[in-house]
Amino acid sequence: MNRTARAIATLFGVGYVRYAPGTAASIIALPVAWVLAMAGGRLLVLLAGILVLAIGAWASEIYAAETHKFDPSECVIDEVAGQWIACAFAPLSLIAYALAFLLFRVFDVLKPWPIRYLERLHGGIGIMADDVAAALIAAAIIAVVAHLGLV
Repeated sequence: MNRTARAIATLFGVGYVRYAPGTAASIIALPVAWVLAMAGGRLLVLLAGILVLAIGAWASEIYAAETHKFDPSECVIDEVAGQWIACAFAPLSLIAYALAFLLFRVFDVLKPWPIRYLERLHGGIGIMADDVAAALIAAAIIAVVAHLGLV
C-alpha cells in the first residue's frame, strides 16, 4: 500500500484507535486549529481545512481502493478537515471551540439529511463529503450563535 496515503488517511495511525477513532481525530484537530487561528486568523483555519479536504480525498481514495472498503472507519482525515472547517466559523474561545467540536461530532455521527445522502458517494470524495456537510451545518449554527454574541 502507498505508505503516504495510509499515513494521511489514518492521521498517522489515529484511525486505528479501537474506540471512536473519528472523535479522537477531531480532538487532535482542535488544538491545531487553535494554533492556526492564533497565527493567521479564521481564514487560515478555513484554508487549511480545504487543503486537508483535497489531500484527504486523494489519500482516502487510495486507501479505500487498496483495502477494498467503501468507507473505512480508519480513514479519519475527513474528521480533521471537517473539524477545521467548523472551527473556522467559531470565535477563538474555549466555549466556541467546544461548541464547534460538539456540533460537528453530533452531525457527523447522526448524519441527518442531507449528510446521510452524501455518504453514498464513492471513493475519496464520498469519504470526505459527509464530514464536510456536517462541518458546514455546524459552522452555520456557530456563525449564528457567535453573531448573537452567545459565544
